[in-house]
Amino acid sequence: MIHLKDISIWLYAGLITVAVFLVGYYGKKIMVNRLRISAPTTKTDWDDLAGLLLERIHDIFLLLLALYAGSLVLPLSEDVSDLFGKLFVVAFLFQAALIGNRAIALAIKRYRQRKTESNIAATTTLGSIGFVLQLLLWFSLLLVALDNFGINITTLIAGLGIGGIAVALAVQNILGDLFASFSIVFDKPFVIGDFIIVGDFLGTVEYVGLKTTRIRSLSGEQLIFSNADLLQSRIRNFKRMQERRVVFTIGVRYQTPHKKLQALPGMIKEIIEERSDVRFDRAHFKEYGAYSLNFEIVFWIMNPDYNVFMDIQQAINLSLYECFEENGIEFAYPTQKIIIEKDELPSKSPNSFK
Repeated sequence: MIHLKDISIWLYAGLITVAVFLVGYYGKKIMVNRLRISAPTTKTDWDDLAGLLLERIHDIFLLLLALYAGSLVLPLSEDVSDLFGKLFVVAFLFQAALIGNRAIALAIKRYRQRKTESNIAATTTLGSIGFVLQLLLWFSLLLVALDNFGINITTLIAGLGIGGIAVALAVQNILGDLFASFSIVFDKPFVIGDFIIVGDFLGTVEYVGLKTTRIRSLSGEQLIFSNADLLQSRIRNFKRMQERRVVFTIGVRYQTPHKKLQALPGMIKEIIEERSDVRFDRAHFKEYGAYSLNFEIVFWIMNPDYNVFMDIQQAINLSLYECFEENGIEFAYPTQKIIIEKDELPSKSPNSFK
């Protein structure tokens, strides 16, 4: 027979459940809306972060919280009450994992936005660090949940260690790329935005992931490299270049007078040293070519940018052309001289026409 007292207890538990759920549901909405309104007017980022984290509180968690609060006033057996408590702890840990995961992602995103211009290496490092932090968060909360159900996590961790060896052997290629990613993160042979050459491929680094690195080539397509293969290659990083060494050769005709050949290195030096952003190294009569007298010129550009290099090279070439015109020096071009020797015809004897 159902007593009136039992009905009142269940009604009381129901009211507590409804009240807790409504307070949590509408309280979350009100706080989120207020933070959205006030956040643009403040200089700090904490209110933005608080609003985004409150949005991650799931309605199902609020419902489970309300049910657990209502169950506390019910005369339940110890086993049932203990089960409710353990389920609520699991729900709480799962909700904490969602909020923690979101907090890590937001913190990394905001730090990356602040450091992109001043420290481009941070954008490469944070991607991998964020993944590791999120992985550790979920794993830690999972162990706490299992321990809450009375599972011996010490034995479990030992078992995972043995099983991890077998898994590592099965996925060694993936793990190789993963550790190569960490090597890229901490050793920093390149970072996002660097222009690199790998073998016959060249382009700008766009993304460094846990398994692959993506490079945007000069022709527009995206090149994808395995991290392990990338570190085993010879990488040329042009973004780290402080100065650019330029070597080029010009050829003049063999008919150029000796005095002009002697004066030519000095002319070239004077043309190059006119520019303030260039350091002259040398200019020499290098060799006798197939159809030209070749001079080798070496100079350094203080700016490593390729467009700056081409602008300077163009200006030097135009100045050289003008100098050659003024001094009557001609550039050589491929020519061939064919010499035909005419053999002397044999003399004819007077009797040969008889």
